[in-house]
Amino acid sequence: MIRLLAIAAAVLVFGTGAEAQTRQMSHCIAMADAAPGITYLHKASWTEPVPEHSVRLHYIDHSMFLLQTEGGLSAITDYNGWVGGSRFTPDVVTMNHAHSSHWTTDPPEGAQALRGWSDQYGIAAEHYVDLGEMLIRNVTTDIRSYGGVEENGNSIFVFEVAGLCIGHLGHLHHELDDAQYAALGRLDVVMAAVDGSMTVDQETMIRMLKRLRSSIVIPMHWFGEPTLQRFLDGMAAEFEVERPLQSDVIVSLRTLPRKPTVLVLEPSRLR
Repeated sequence: MIRLLAIAAAVLVFGTGAEAQTRQMSHCIAMADAAPGITYLHKASWTEPVPEHSVRLHYIDHSMFLLQTEGGLSAITDYNGWVGGSRFTPDVVTMNHAHSSHWTTDPPEGAQALRGWSDQYGIAAEHYVDLGEMLIRNVTTDIRSYGGVEENGNSIFVFEVAGLCIGHLGHLHHELDDAQYAALGRLDVVMAAVDGSMTVDQETMIRMLKRLRSSIVIPMHWFGEPTLQRFLDGMAAEFEVERPLQSDVIVSLRTLPRKPTVLVLEPSRLR
């Protein structure tokens, strides 16, 4: 299920308007400490250019995030078909099928759709997509299905861009094992479902996030303020907690926070 070396054989390259851009190599598998930096908060619209050596994260809603690069590449996570009134088309969408709110049978025309599951029940989907400026890979996880378990039913997608490793934990239903932690590597930024019911319980999620110890943790899939607050209370002993009341953040290696931080972004559809 876990691929570290042989994965390179599955590289898929396709053209984009930004393919001349080169990717700053990441340290995903280095397991290094978080890079020291300065305050990372930047208020900027998702329609504005991304600064040099940076990536913009915009929280759309539910588990959907828009990732944008300096060179104009874009990806939307857990794409479910409705991002708002904008006609914007990303280069890539990733999807998971634990629930219908995390995937669609009709991805946007012109976008590459990466499904977190395969056509063969229980067989791991394998993605290693090199876009030049961004590399997207996946680590499969199991999900609850029809009263049992579907092995490899969903994926954690990792985006290596601007020297950063950004992980979207998807609709995670169980605690990760050592092999999955190793395959993920060092995640500078992680988006984590914190509802504690439809996905893994909050205590387990908090334990995993403390082990990952990413520089920035962005809660998603939280449904309501009481649920979000319980999660923030559980993280506060070891993580800073910040809520700047914005939907976007621009992150770079230089601007990662010195202490691991939970950053709450406000959902906002693309308009």
